[in-house]
Amino acid sequence: MPIAIPLDALDEETLQAVLEAFVTEEGTDYGHRDYSLGEKVAAVRGQLSQGTAVLCYDEATESVTVLPKDQLPADF
Repeated sequence: MPIAIPLDALDEETLQAVLEAFVTEEGTDYGHRDYSLGEKVAAVRGQLSQGTAVLCYDEATESVTVLPKDQLPADF
C-alpha cells in the first residue's frame, strides 16, 4: 500500500527532482502535443497542490511516484 508524502516534507530541490523523474518516465503520455519538461512538472505540481494527485512512496518497490487520487485505495 502506498504511503502519502506531504509536499512540505521534501525540500524544493528534492521535490523538483522527483517530479522531473516522474514526468520523464517511459510510457508517460501527454497526448498529441509536445510539452517542455517545465510544463510537465508544472502540470503535475498543480495536480498535487489541488489534491487531485498524491505523491506516494511504495515500500514494495522502494520508489516514489505520483498517483491520481481516484486510483488510490478507498481507505487511503
